Amino acid sequence: MKIEYDAAHDLLNIEFLAKIPIDDSVEMDGVVIDYAKDKRIVAIEVLDASKRTTRKPLDLTNLAIVKSSR
Repeated sequence: MKIEYDAAHDLLNIEFLAKIPIDDSVEMDGVVIDYAKDKRIVAIEVLDASKRTTRKPLDLTNLAIVKSSR
């Protein structure tokens, strides 16, 4: 998974599947969801990200991974 913020274009991109071709994209209220041919979500892009969050959207992202020892 890769998370990038493009300040020049005010885009927040969350990529789940690298190197998978995008077959279809759906835009809903400024959020674009990219799908692979098998309908898996490849990426989510948030347009006008600064209007939807804080000045630094990545500050809100907690990338901590919790593993269970069970």
